[in-house]
Amino acid sequence: MSRAALLVLADGRFPAGGHAHSGGAEAAVKAGRITGAESLESFCRGRLHTAGLVSAALAAAAVLGVSPSELDAAADARTPSPALRVAARKLGRQLMRAARATWPSAELDALAREFPKGAHQPVVLGLTARAAGLEAVDAAYCAAYESVSGPASATVRLLSLDPFDATGALARLAPELDRVADQAVEAARRAVDEGPDALPAASAPLLEIGAELHAVWPVRLFAS
Repeated sequence: MSRAALLVLADGRFPAGGHAHSGGAEAAVKAGRITGAESLESFCRGRLHTAGLVSAALAAAAVLGVSPSELDAAADARTPSPALRVAARKLGRQLMRAARATWPSAELDALAREFPKGAHQPVVLGLTARAAGLEAVDAAYCAAYESVSGPASATVRLLSLDPFDATGALARLAPELDRVADQAVEAARRAVDEGPDALPAASAPLLEIGAELHAVWPVRLFAS
């Protein structure tokens, strides 16, 4: 295993398409729920413990060998918003392209054939980590971090927020990110024996509602 592969996968410059998505931040800014660094930190905390936890567990379970098809169905069941399901599959398709070029894998090829329009991004992330020789905890950290770094980066653009303040908010969330990654891996290990129903199904209704509203905006800076 090369732990350095995690740096490549988690790097914001890895061409996985995440830069085009705000993780719900654009809708939250318009609704007045994110106005600065303090409210950004609160938003990211909520996202980390809901969507972030679910994504981290799905990714970790994929590394551990749980059926990608079953995990994709589990991701669908945990994503009530049609707009978010579409976004997750678009991100999965883009990540798949980058992953297959970077870490060629028969498992990635098989998933791409099964889901030509894209599997859910956390499932693809987990198989990518597996192809890169990483462990379940690495995939969990990557997914959990993506769940908060995306909104933080988007808010810098949306509000002209000082990047130092946005990064400070992420740094203050680090201990909680550690706990979420641990919870995700523990759930993923249970899923190996019990199936995907053992994975968390934390919900964030405002994210779902915001995504549906955002999807019909005539003008928007981010895809989701």
